[in-house]
Amino acid sequence: MLNKTYETLEFDTIKTMLCERAVSDSARAKLTMLSPLLSLSEVRLKIKETTEAKAVLTALGTPPLPSMKDIDKYLELASLGSMLLPEQILSTAQFLTATRRVKAYLLKAEFLQTDIAYYGNSFADLSSLTEEINRCLRGNQVEDEATKELKGIRRKMEQLQSEIRSKLENLLRSKKEWFSENYVSSRNGHYVLPVKKEYKNQISGSTLDVSSTGSTCFIVPNTVLKLEEELSLLKIEEDNEVRRILYLLTGMIAEASSDIFLNMQAMETLDILFAKAKLSIDMKGVPALMNHERRISILEGRHPLLNTMECVPLDFKLGEGIQGVIITGPNTGGKTVALKTVGLLSLMAQCGLHVPCKEAELTMNNGIFCDIGDGQSISENLSTFSAHITNIIEILKASNEESLVLLDELGSGTDPAEGMGIAIAILDELRRKNCLLVATTHYPEVKEYAANTSGLINARMAFDKESLRPLYRLEIGEAGESCALYIAKRLGMPESMLARAYKEAYQRTSPKASPSPLEASEAESSRPDFLTSEDLDTPSPVTPSLLPRIKGENEDTSRKKGGAAAKYSLGDSVMIYPQKKIGIVFQSADEKGFIGIQIQKKKEYVNHKRLKLISPALELYPPDYDFSIIFDSVANRKARHKMEKGHQPGLEINYPPLKP
Repeated sequence: MLNKTYETLEFDTIKTMLCERAVSDSARAKLTMLSPLLSLSEVRLKIKETTEAKAVLTALGTPPLPSMKDIDKYLELASLGSMLLPEQILSTAQFLTATRRVKAYLLKAEFLQTDIAYYGNSFADLSSLTEEINRCLRGNQVEDEATKELKGIRRKMEQLQSEIRSKLENLLRSKKEWFSENYVSSRNGHYVLPVKKEYKNQISGSTLDVSSTGSTCFIVPNTVLKLEEELSLLKIEEDNEVRRILYLLTGMIAEASSDIFLNMQAMETLDILFAKAKLSIDMKGVPALMNHERRISILEGRHPLLNTMECVPLDFKLGEGIQGVIITGPNTGGKTVALKTVGLLSLMAQCGLHVPCKEAELTMNNGIFCDIGDGQSISENLSTFSAHITNIIEILKASNEESLVLLDELGSGTDPAEGMGIAIAILDELRRKNCLLVATTHYPEVKEYAANTSGLINARMAFDKESLRPLYRLEIGEAGESCALYIAKRLGMPESMLARAYKEAYQRTSPKASPSPLEASEAESSRPDFLTSEDLDTPSPVTPSLLPRIKGENEDTSRKKGGAAAKYSLGDSVMIYPQKKIGIVFQSADEKGFIGIQIQKKKEYVNHKRLKLISPALELYPPDYDFSIIFDSVANRKARHKMEKGHQPGLEINYPPLKP
């Protein structure tokens, strides 16, 4: 599951960013293998090293690290007795020169009193080898001064070449009509004369080549043939001496290979540390405090892959009595980003990296397990829900009290009722395992579960309704709303479709039955401001009627009675204990403190001590709301409508009893 976590949290992208800041291929290879450490002391040491490298980098600038390309291969060839080519020997010498420069760089850093500055003392001094290579080789060629023998051979070769050219030029000047050009040419390492075809028999010698047209023959005259043979022998001697010198230098490299290899290891370590430091500087990272106490605290944290100019920092806390955070809010990316930020920063810190925030305290985890994204797979015949459940089952098997579990859109992809039940069951099992967990959801029941369960807490992502932009600001302690209809409206969904969506979501009742108080309450509290009664194409639920007068009378009566019961008014949404049922106040308290509560289609009288206010009517309904729509029967509404037109003999309006 580790690779799946890396992919989900985009940790592979972080490793790619590290590799881009490394100089050597070997350091890049090590960085691609970077994984979280399980020892607290080791993690703290790695974070300290990154901090020190950053201090050195900030004080002295970029270190002169070499690429070390193919140096390990050259060392292997030398150790096997092969002869290294001049360019290979010079590359080795360049690495040794870079080692001296890095050592000098670290010597300057000793004033910072960081352990990393003393890495320079671990470099083996191979200056004599470097000097010998640079004395013998230049421009991928063996220098004349490499040995006395080579110098003498090359001096003789120059003398012979000069004598040959002199003889050929004299012949060229004396018989100009025989030659197609007035200069001495070279073919296959031999000096030749460009003789016209018709004069080739006039010059005795060896024809080495013919022009493409066949009009010119390139001939070595017999007069210089002996000198050419001497030159060829000298070239063989030169080649042998050059090879001897290269073998000698290769042998010196082989003898020093163990020291060179140690220098390479130290250089690779520095390359890795400075790559981490460069990344920290680029993302404005800080060292996190690490603990074993299952405590996470992030102040102004930023997702490292988001634009820092657009991202609002994240404040997050977990632990100290809070085992899990349930994040809710609009489905526009803010929740998932918060989830990934917590996971990615935890992963980075446990790998010894700095994290992009103002300050952070993070806990050690034996595993970070994620279920983020739909996971749908055509090849594996997995639906979104199946993928979620398959992944979560694996997480439940692998996680324990030292794990961090991140779950996105918990319970989604199936029937809402069953999905809600599964979501709560998963959270309950993770609580039993004592994992640290962060989950996102849209289910109201899951929000309520979190609010009423020890160790869990709700949180919501702040959302700018004007710009439809998630602010990535987490507000812990409050549950959020999806704002789906509002977002759809702002994004251009037609009013007719929004109205239909609202009806389907909140007004699906029997054609012959009035909506229950609870249904009406939920519908009104959920109806977006931008949807008017005209949009809904239904009789307005806020039509003035005689009931506001009754409501006012009830409120006045209740206020006169005073006491704790007086705080409940007509239309208030309340919780009834111990059943934990939700109802709507249809009658204020009587002398004994009993209040009329409508629960769905039933009216009951409940002692005010068993009630808890959820939302006052002023927050649920507009001013002058006609409560007869939800409290009166159809017969009473028809009777009142007729009475408003005039006296109706025998017509009655029946109210429920005024006492329990």
